[in-house]
Amino acid sequence: MTTAIKPQLILEKFLKLPETKPAKEFISGEIIQKPMPQGEHSRLQGKMCTVINQIAETTKIAYAFPELRCTFGGESIIPDIAIFRWERIPFQSSGRVANRFEIHPDWAIEILSPDQSQTKVLGKLLHCSQHGTELGWLIYPEEDSILVVFPGQRVELLTGDIQLPILSGIQLELTVKQIFSWLNFA
Repeated sequence: MTTAIKPQLILEKFLKLPETKPAKEFISGEIIQKPMPQGEHSRLQGKMCTVINQIAETTKIAYAFPELRCTFGGESIIPDIAIFRWERIPFQSSGRVANRFEIHPDWAIEILSPDQSQTKVLGKLLHCSQHGTELGWLIYPEEDSILVVFPGQRVELLTGDIQLPILSGIQLELTVKQIFSWLNFA
């Protein structure tokens, strides 16, 4: 009995495909569609970008991009939030930000959506870590916890009033509890 091996799509072909909504990623030779963000996901993503950029953009330390395609290490992923140190942001000669980011983020944040595979999302953060990303967060809204990926792929689960690690140079202090308090509008 022989098993048919389906040829893997190559990254260059994938990048020529039209963008879709929700976006698709190219991971391990497969096209994977991101889930459409729901309420908690959208709130955490928007608030996190705002909080980081209020501190890091004005001082030109870093910038948090929501849903930015990053192509590196043979994959094309779209972290929910990709934070780049200012000096690593690709700019055009005119000074405008480039459209293509063919580098790893310095800090990648993923927010787990209902019915999304924890393993696949963690795999994206580990891929980032393997290629130079300094810090990764996997936010679990259903469990009020954050899995942190450190250099060397050391992983730690944080909850409650634990202070979260932040990309060095960004003067920001956050706890896990503070992150999840953003979901309450009362």
